[in-house]
Amino acid sequence: MMSVHLDRAKALQKEIQKILIEEWDPIGVGDIPEAEHEYDSYVPELYKMLISRKPKHEIFEYIWWLETEHMGLTGDRQRSEMFAERLYNLA
Repeated sequence: MMSVHLDRAKALQKEIQKILIEEWDPIGVGDIPEAEHEYDSYVPELYKMLISRKPKHEIFEYIWWLETEHMGLTGDRQRSEMFAERLYNLA
């Protein structure tokens, strides 16, 4: 039983990781093989938010903070909202 939960947790984290680099990718490094783990440090927090069933707006706020405050980018609010919804629907 524990193995099933661990497998699900790993699968969800892997999916978050994949989506971050392939779909979100605010700095545009998704096509660079050496950068495939660029956003991995954000996976644990997003995973925790998803398994805790945080509301979509909290996921958006975290994504928006990452883009605009943490990375210092201008951000694309509409794109970030869509991305937050994509993550929210994983759980």
